[in-house]
Formats: sequence, structure tokens, C-alpha cells
Amino acid sequence: MLKAFSRFSLFSASRIASVTDGFLAPHPVQRWRTGRGLCTQSGSDNAATEEDGCDGDTAAPLHGIRVLDLTRILAGPLCTMLLADMGAEVIKIEKPGEGDETRRWGPPFVQGVSCYFLAVNRNKQSVAVDISRPEGSHLIRQLAGQCDVLMHNFLPGKLEKYGLGYSDLKQANRQIIYCSITGYGEDGPYRHRGGYDVIASAIGGMMHITGPQEGEPCKIGTAMTDISTGLYAHGAILAALLRRNRSGEGAYIQCNLLATQVANLVNLASNYLNTGVEPRRWGTAHESIVPYQSFRTKDDEYLVVGAGSDAQFTALCQLLQVDYANQPAFRTNADRVAHRDHLISLLTGVFQQKTLAEWLTVLRPATFPYGPVNSFQRVFADPQVQWLRLVEEVEHPVAGRVRMVGAPVRWAEEKNGFRPRVRRCPPGLGEHTDAVLTRIAGVGKEELRELRERGVVA
Repeated sequence: MLKAFSRFSLFSASRIASVTDGFLAPHPVQRWRTGRGLCTQSGSDNAATEEDGCDGDTAAPLHGIRVLDLTRILAGPLCTMLLADMGAEVIKIEKPGEGDETRRWGPPFVQGVSCYFLAVNRNKQSVAVDISRPEGSHLIRQLAGQCDVLMHNFLPGKLEKYGLGYSDLKQANRQIIYCSITGYGEDGPYRHRGGYDVIASAIGGMMHITGPQEGEPCKIGTAMTDISTGLYAHGAILAALLRRNRSGEGAYIQCNLLATQVANLVNLASNYLNTGVEPRRWGTAHESIVPYQSFRTKDDEYLVVGAGSDAQFTALCQLLQVDYANQPAFRTNADRVAHRDHLISLLTGVFQQKTLAEWLTVLRPATFPYGPVNSFQRVFADPQVQWLRLVEEVEHPVAGRVRMVGAPVRWAEEKNGFRPRVRRCPPGLGEHTDAVLTRIAGVGKEELRELRERGVVA
């Protein structure tokens, strides 16, 4: 079945193989109500139902697309959540009795529900199937035959052992878009290694350039390698859906953490590849722009300023009431990079003369970028963050009322058409097993009972 899609981009850290040629509190919230375990917008005419897979908003760009999600932890679940936010029906396959590892990652928990799991599993249905059992893998093949996309993050070769590799599934569904996320790729010397964000970040060079100038390498505060891989996979899947709309062909997409991380080196990779210069750690500073970093203020808070041009540096000096812009050593950015230590020492002394609040008042008319280093409390109290309406609130059947950061994108016609929103609470383990297997795979009640007794489903 072919469907119409909007224009999307394909990002280069993903590999696509075609079927024929083998070639990612103090803030306002949006409130939603829940019924029968489903989160729906209060008063909405497009309230989701279990019968149609909770995807009744026909204005959603991915309405009618069904995704079979065999991923766990972060990169894959983030990708499938983004697809779900855009209207796709996402069926999350989990191991009976265990489920996604992040269900147990904590504290913190809310009434026993992991905050980590809540973050990346909204708008999904959970089906508990033991895919290592022949009956379980058969159920997955049945579901895959009725899906547009299958996504997994098993080690290379693992699903092939269960008859769930791409070559197995495309025989039943030649239009399926099959996407794998691995640590290091489907082949190569590291193919059988498990991949975690911090390891890929280390091998891929990100930790080498992250941390204090004279300090030890540091990990980034969130799992940016995982997140970026999910975004790359998301873009590649959308591109594959667009191509399928033209050609009728499915695709085999391969993403991995290491390739994503190397791609994330962007300009620093270009610097090294073209000049041989080895990048170093700069703390909050920038290798090629000065000043572009944080400064400690009188009250021991931090303020970040960035002067990306000579005109912006002049504007900064005017607001600080200093004459550095006219000094030959600081006249151009190249001059300022060459005399970085001297200039930063001068600016450090200036910024220590006022509190953060005082500097924010002084810099209000600035034509250059600046901002405070906010705690999470200040992030969610920030007037612009509140204006963007990023936080949504849903009723969870176990955790009660929970808050989450919703989709960070908006469509210009959202008043009259689609707006990404929370339609489902993150699901309980196996919450939708019976409904999905009955509706999509055609499994009868007696067969479900027998499968449950044998521990194949839960």
C-alpha cells in the first residue's frame, strides 16, 4: 500500500540498501486525559481508540504507517517515539517478564515506574513476546507482514537466528523498511561488540574533546551519541518511506553508534582531515572563535557569551564598557584566537564585577548571543521555554500524573491541522499483547491462552 508523504531529508550516517540493488512545577503544562489506558487530548474530536491503534488523527503526516519496534534503551526507542509523535502506530515488542531494560533503570522512579522509560516510550503499544521461541518468532513474522517499518538494535546476526533477518522478512513483505541500530555496524572487526553511548563516544573521539582544558576526558551530560543515532535513523526511515512511495520498494537501513559519533565531529573532523591538527579539550570555549565560552560572575554563577564576528565583539565591548575591540591584539577573530589567554583573562576580571542577574540586565540589548548556565529548575521556569509549551502532562495508570518533554517541533498550520502530541502514556509491559495480536496477527483467544500458558506471550 502506497501513501503520500511530506518532504524529508536523508542523513549520511545511515546506510540504506534497496531491495533490488543492495546499495535519528514552575512551568505551564499541556494537560491530557486518559481512558482505558490511552492518553487522549481533553475534548479532542480525534481521540484515539484501542480498536484503530490509537492513531485516529488523520492530519498526522505518518497516519496509517505501522512500526514494529524491537529496540530497547535509548537510540531505537527515541527514533520510534519520534515516528509515533508524527502519527505512526508503534508496536513495542518486549521480552515477557523483563521488558525494556530502562524499565528498571533508576532511581528515580514514580510509583515504581522508571522516569528513564517514561522519557522515550510515549505513544506506543507494548506487546510481550518471547522471540527466541519458534512460536514467538512466528508471531513477529506475522506482525511484520502487516507493518511498514521494522526497527531493532540486536547484535548483528541475532535476529537471523530466529528467522527475523531482513532477507527473511522481505520475502513476506517486499515493501518493509527494515532498520537496524548496532554499536559498530553489521560487519567489520567490532561487529559483535555491544555498543553503549559512552563507549562509542570514547572510541569516536567525542570524549577526547570534552572536558576542562587541563582536566580528564568527560562524557556529555546526556547520551548524545544515542540521541543522534536515533535522529539519523529517523531521517533515514522517512527518506525510505518517501522513496517507497515512488518506487514501491522497501529498504534495509543500517545505523550504528560509532559512525554517528564520527559524523558528529563535523568541523573538528574537517580540521584534522585537512590540516592534521589534533583537536583538544577547551572546556566551554571554542577552538576557532574567541570569546565563545562561559564566564564566572560575582555570585559564582556562569554566563555564556559568543562573539562570532568582529562586529559582535565590538558590541560586547560597548556593553561591557571596555575598549578591547580597538586594541591591535584583539581587532579580528584571528587576532583574538592568537591572544586567547590574555583576552580571556581580561574578560574574566570584568565579568566578576557583577552578579549574573545584573549582567543579564546589562546584556538585554545585545546583538550577540548570550545566556545563563541554568539549573534544571531555571530551565523549566525560563519564559522562552514556557512559551514554547514543551512540557506535557499525562495521567499514567500506575505513576499517576506525570510530566514529559513533548515533541520539540511545530507545524505552521497546527491550529487547523496536525500538532505532535501525547496520545498514549508510555505503556505497561505487555499491556496491548492481546489487542495487537488479535487485531493485526489474527490470533484467536484460545491460541492466545495456550501461548500465554507456555510463556511465549504475556
